[in-house]
Amino acid sequence: MTPPLFDLHCGSIPLLVSIPHLGTRLPAEIRAHVAPVAESLADTDWHLDRLYDFAKAMGASFLGATVSRYAIDLNRPPGGESLYPGMTTTGLCPTETFRGEPLHLEGGAPDPAEIERRREHYWQPYHDALAAELERLRAAHGQVLLWEAHSIASVLPRLFEGKLPDLNFGTNAGASCAAPILQAALDAIGNAAPGLTQAVNGRFKGGYITRHYGRPTQGIHAIQLEMCQCLYMNEAPPFDYRPELAERLRPALEQMLRAAVARL
Repeated sequence: MTPPLFDLHCGSIPLLVSIPHLGTRLPAEIRAHVAPVAESLADTDWHLDRLYDFAKAMGASFLGATVSRYAIDLNRPPGGESLYPGMTTTGLCPTETFRGEPLHLEGGAPDPAEIERRREHYWQPYHDALAAELERLRAAHGQVLLWEAHSIASVLPRLFEGKLPDLNFGTNAGASCAAPILQAALDAIGNAAPGLTQAVNGRFKGGYITRHYGRPTQGIHAIQLEMCQCLYMNEAPPFDYRPELAERLRPALEQMLRAAVARL
């Protein structure tokens, strides 16, 4: 039996939490060509389904990938063009880790035909499900918030200088979400967790999903939150979840989501 490519929970309120980098599965035909460093899956957005599981109790829809971003990055354009021209980033089918380590054995990097196969087989179904669920929620409520949940190691010298702010919000420079909705989220997190540092449309302005689906004039608002993993987990292998940290963060995240949805 073929494992599912994603897990979809259909909720009742106008909120969809999408976690495209949650997956930890490397299909056998891809695993055969990767270097040992890939086996650690270090660039996974670890444990976000657990961190955000309160959203289901709120009534939110939930979409999480099961296939690793080392197979294909669901938050990159289907054509593979860079979202940050002139800056170091990873592509549709990554060939190196965030730290610059080669992901494939010699001669094992995917060629154009393999990239297209992965796009059709892994990328497209996730986006079909995402688009369909957004349309269902919009039809039911008139407006919907797409919350792109991401996390990353707090220090990655190859990608950015120093330590990232704790919370990095992206709305494609304001194009993917109405300003009052984002402001409601910012006000809520500032009140609930005033010690957390924040950036808005800084190093992370939102990936392909935020930029492509966020259409405020059409009733779809998209916000990406890239948070430092040190807020809720260990950033070194085996990347353990830290409940004592996470339980301080989760109430603040819930207040933020509730405030943003209330402004739709």
